[in-house]
Amino acid sequence: MSRRDYFNDPEAPKANSVVPSVTAVVRDEDGRLLLIHKTDNDLWALPGGGHDVGESIAETVVREVEEETGFTVDVDGVSGLYTDPRHVMAYDDGEVRQQFSICFRAHLTGGSLRTSDESKEVRWVSPADLDRLDIHPSMRLRIEHGLEASRTVPYIG
Repeated sequence: MSRRDYFNDPEAPKANSVVPSVTAVVRDEDGRLLLIHKTDNDLWALPGGGHDVGESIAETVVREVEEETGFTVDVDGVSGLYTDPRHVMAYDDGEVRQQFSICFRAHLTGGSLRTSDESKEVRWVSPADLDRLDIHPSMRLRIEHGLEASRTVPYIG
């Protein structure tokens, strides 16, 4: 399924759903950031996805990172909440989703790099190299906030 992101666009379609979702800021020992090249919109992003019934939000983070990258993580805290109604994602099945994303910091615990149906490439990226990648403005904001150490809010869950 493909999608198109609209951000501050007066021509954007009206949202018809809201799905709680997560993203994860994961850094390696060299300070590089774990990113995926998404299959649905061809943009670079933090790993993440929708919250499923029956799991805690921290379990969503762990599941989504492993599904999309092959790596296992533990959650450290929240770095931001993103619910801007001016950011909607239109899918080819007619769903138009309003952004509702919680961004977490997490640390690597294991696994090995692999792609998935949702990630055509997985890469550790130096923060200095982020400008070379095509990243949506709302995702770039999450990345910037996630890289600021002072923004972590402990997660108890």
